[in-house]
Amino acid sequence: KCNKMIDIIKVSNNSELREFVMFPFKLYKGSKYWVPPIIEQEINSFNKDLNPNLKNADVDLYMASKNNEIVGRIAVIINWYEVNEQKTSKIRFGWFDFIDDFDVSKVLLDKVVESGNKNKLKYMEGPMGFSNLDKVGVLTSGFEIIGTMITAYNHGYYVNHYEKYGLITEKNFHEKTFMFKEIDTAYYEKMSRIVKTRNKLSEVNFTSTNEVMKRTNDMFDLFNRSYAKLSSFVKINEEQKEFMKEKYIKFINPEYIKFVENENKEIVAFAIIMPSFAKALQRMNGKLFPFGFLNLLWAKKFNKDVTLYLIGIDPNYQKLGVTAIIFNSFIQTLKGKGIQICRRTPELTDNISIDKIWKNFNPKLIKTRSTYKLNLN
Repeated sequence: KCNKMIDIIKVSNNSELREFVMFPFKLYKGSKYWVPPIIEQEINSFNKDLNPNLKNADVDLYMASKNNEIVGRIAVIINWYEVNEQKTSKIRFGWFDFIDDFDVSKVLLDKVVESGNKNKLKYMEGPMGFSNLDKVGVLTSGFEIIGTMITAYNHGYYVNHYEKYGLITEKNFHEKTFMFKEIDTAYYEKMSRIVKTRNKLSEVNFTSTNEVMKRTNDMFDLFNRSYAKLSSFVKINEEQKEFMKEKYIKFINPEYIKFVENENKEIVAFAIIMPSFAKALQRMNGKLFPFGFLNLLWAKKFNKDVTLYLIGIDPNYQKLGVTAIIFNSFIQTLKGKGIQICRRTPELTDNISIDKIWKNFNPKLIKTRSTYKLNLN
């Protein structure tokens, strides 16, 4: 279909899928701030046999082409679990990248509207992935700061296109960072002791990935319980747990995973930090082989920046100061490693309870991002 000579291509084979995945490598070539995905991983995430998130979802991928050159892409996603079980009548869109030409972004967004109306859904929202653990939000500030392995990066003009199309802000996220040297370590040591004694809790430290793997399912169950109240939360099912273990847990230094358990050895809190893989991924430029994975191994061991990836606390324990145990445990682990900066993943600005956890850390806002929505007919 043409619009001022813009053709829309619906991805229907492997070579088109590769083109879809490779488009941002062209759009962000030479960028100091964009962090490339691992190409094979990205391709596999659209494979129904490999990504359990696709079991309950319909996904259509489109590219926009102008003068035989790819100039934009979008994924149109219906998460049927969300629509049928959670009664959220929404069509999602993600992987939305485009040159600074409104005709291009418009024909791509038109595909979302078309599919949403065809499926009688009430509104569209994006950018987002298949589930809560995918990249979310279009970057609205912090363009001069490098991204992370688990966040999306985009040019400043994207938002203008969203607004020109008539989309309005739906959810806002902020990304904050704090300096390790500003943490009052004595305070957390003391608080950790008090909270452990008072509530008969103990911390669990890991030295091998195998030990972590044995308890990962319990951790994800706790994650589901921790976030059940959040409006947009879709819980992680059994297959997704396996997928997450393969995609992320293997990458993480086991010392960077902390549990707190009660006297019955049940996990009541956990947190995961990740070394920053951003620079390593930039050097690899999407390729694991022949030497790309060495960059990742190096980052896993010697990085000075870490990202707080996930934190979960059992609702019955959320007001008992359990985070002090986790923070103290991380402080002890990281003390000798020369870690300088800890960065948090994007958090909903209205998730006040998470923000409270960090108030003693003197956090600094570095990026903001939003999802945008449009009501459909």
